[in-house]
Amino acid sequence: MLKRLAKMMRRDERGITGLETAIILIAFVVVASVFAYTVLSAGIFSSQKGQEAIHSGLEQARSTLQMKGNVVATGNSTEVATLTFCLANALNGEAIDLTPPIDDGNGRADGNSTNVVVISYSSEDVRTDDLAWTSNAMGLDDGDDLLEAGELFEIVLDLSGCGETIDAYHTFTIQVKPPVGSVLVVERTTPAALDTNMILY
Repeated sequence: MLKRLAKMMRRDERGITGLETAIILIAFVVVASVFAYTVLSAGIFSSQKGQEAIHSGLEQARSTLQMKGNVVATGNSTEVATLTFCLANALNGEAIDLTPPIDDGNGRADGNSTNVVVISYSSEDVRTDDLAWTSNAMGLDDGDDLLEAGELFEIVLDLSGCGETIDAYHTFTIQVKPPVGSVLVVERTTPAALDTNMILY
């Protein structure tokens, strides 16, 4: 009985040959390689995207304007006519082209102007884009209209084209929009009594 059982067991035994083992091992290695390549590719791609985001953020930050000093309003006892303020480059960053627009005669930029920096006016009732303005380099100057690291430009903004009379107790917002970088927002309120020259807070 035992001999018959042993014989039957020998007949049903199946072994795995070396070739089958090699095939299975190769399949595992190929699958693992494909998986590793996918993981590495995804990591490299996300790393590149992260670098692009960082570089883009730095470019935006390096091209941002900042205001230096006070905002000075000039006019008469009934309305404000111009605003004067100084701009510098934040973080000593990229040069910003401050070529002023051509005045269309109404206090706004002419349609043929080539200015890349746009200055807008807004208040509770009015919004006006692309006002006329002039720029003057103050102190260190290399003779061009580019606001570069270490330079300071005085901006004189003509408010005659803003679309309303800026009188006493008037709150308004000026937006200086460079081609690259964040918008410089200046919000001011006129005092109770207007004068020829006033510092606005």
